[in-house]
Amino acid sequence: MEVGFLGLGIMGKAMATNLIRNGFKLTVWNRTLSKCDELVELGASIGETPAAVVKKCKYTIAMLSDPSVSLSVVFDKDGVLEQICPGKSYVDMSTVDADTSSKICEAITSKGGSFLEAPVSGSKKPAEDGQLVILAAGEKSSNYSLCSLLLALYDEATPAFDIMGKKSFFLGQVGNGAKMKLVVNMIMGSMMNTFSEGLVLADRSGLDPHTLLDVLDLGGIANPMFRLKGPTMIQNSYPPAFPLKHQQKDMRLALALGDENAVSMPVAAAANEAFKKARSLGLGDLDFSAVHETVKTTLKNSS
Repeated sequence: MEVGFLGLGIMGKAMATNLIRNGFKLTVWNRTLSKCDELVELGASIGETPAAVVKKCKYTIAMLSDPSVSLSVVFDKDGVLEQICPGKSYVDMSTVDADTSSKICEAITSKGGSFLEAPVSGSKKPAEDGQLVILAAGEKSSNYSLCSLLLALYDEATPAFDIMGKKSFFLGQVGNGAKMKLVVNMIMGSMMNTFSEGLVLADRSGLDPHTLLDVLDLGGIANPMFRLKGPTMIQNSYPPAFPLKHQQKDMRLALALGDENAVSMPVAAAANEAFKKARSLGLGDLDFSAVHETVKTTLKNSS
C-alpha cells in the first residue's frame, strides 16, 4: 500500500519508520526536507510539497505539531487541499482542538475526499515500539453512503494503525478524537506536576527519591509514566520524548475545552501555569518532565 506521510518530528519519524519496516511504501514530506533523509535510506520517496504527496498517494497521514501547522499544511499554497479529490483520504494524527479538526474535515469532504482524525496517546518510546493508542473519529452524517465510506476508511486504515499502535478506538463524530486526546493529556500534565512536587518534597524532607519511586511502583498509583520518567528526573535529565512546549499547548487547549463545557479545572489550570513558567525558563524543547525544574526553582527562590 502506498501511503503519504506529512511531518517527521519525534513522533512522525518513529511512526513512519515502523510503516516502512512493515512493508508500506511511503512518500514523505517535512517542512525541513533534510529530515526525510533517514526515511529515504529505508526506502521512502520524498514529496516536495504536501500537495505533491496527496497527488501521488491514495491515503495521506499527517502528524504535525499544533493546530496552526495543521491548518497551514491543508490550506496554504501547495497544501493538501490542492490535490484532495474523490478517491483520496486524509488521516490527521496530530493533536489539535476539535474546531481545527472540524475545519479540516469540512474542507477535505467538500472536495470529495475522505477524512479521519486519529490523534495518538503515547510519546517517543511507544511510537518507536508501535505501542501507541489511536483515538480515531470521523464525520457524523445521516447520509448512509457517507457513513459507510467513513467506516470503510477506518477499516482501510486499521492495518497501518495496527503497526503504529497497540489499540485503536473509533469514537464517533469528528472532534471526539481531539477531545479525548486533550482530556488524556490534561490528566497526564497534571499528574506530572504533582509527581514533580512529590520528588522535590521527598528530597527536601531528607528522603531518598529513589525509594519513593519504589514505594509508588508497589502501590495503587503505580504507572508507566512514573516508572519511566522518575529516574531521569532525579538525575535532572530531560531528553525530549514529548516536548514540554507541546504539553503546554495541550493544557491550553484542554482548558479551552473546559471553558466551552463550563467545567472548572483548577488543578489543570495550575499545572498549565507551571508549564508556562517552564517555557519562560527556556525549557520548552526538553521533555515535559522538565516541569520538575520549576518546582526546584520556586523552592530555591523562596529559601
